Amino acid sequence: MAKDFTVIGRALATPARSDMINALMDGSARPASELASAAGVSPATASEHLAVLTDAGLVTCTPRGRRRYYRLADGAVASGLEHLGNLCPDAPAVTYRQSRDARTLAQARFCYDHLAGRLGVALTDSMIGAGWLDETDLTPTRAAPAAFAERGIDLDALPSRRRIARRCADWTERRAHLAGALGAAVAVRFLDAGWLARIPEGRGLRITRDGWTALEAQWGVRREKLAADV
Repeated sequence: MAKDFTVIGRALATPARSDMINALMDGSARPASELASAAGVSPATASEHLAVLTDAGLVTCTPRGRRRYYRLADGAVASGLEHLGNLCPDAPAVTYRQSRDARTLAQARFCYDHLAGRLGVALTDSMIGAGWLDETDLTPTRAAPAAFAERGIDLDALPSRRRIARRCADWTERRAHLAGALGAAVAVRFLDAGWLARIPEGRGLRITRDGWTALEAQWGVRREKLAADV
């Protein structure tokens, strides 16, 4: 059956709504006021834009007291938008902050609930090279359970209702990074260990001093592969 792409096209047809979607691509739930600021529009205008995104099924709204929080509808929406990003031009950076944020996103960011950017791709490449993931579909190999257990991730504890691993197209690197339950578990491990820190009011991630050490010692990722242009 043919698909009607115009519904999604209309929902994303303004720069303000594109800015809001970009802010939500890390899987976070953000209040309308924060999304209005990210898009550079008034709260009233933001509400109109968010209604369009909600009606299109791209975001959901959850009331918390007097505030309404918005997030992407689910991981499938995030994956679809990440793939769409491969066809889209980069948004122009007109301020220093926008230029800095673009460099940060290219180095390390969340793609909904898993790691993306140079960090996500480099980790995926390293796990393939170490023989923990199958190169074709990124499923864990026989060596994976022991290797991940040494790094604080129990494969048997991952949710069975979700695909354990899959390839996700990275729109900045034009290559695949690891998604699925295992990709999410790796991201949680990095945050819980203090190897990554969220950057306030953005979806970029900062690699900490301990993170640089762990990347090379435990995950086989050399610093020079990630530090370019940052």
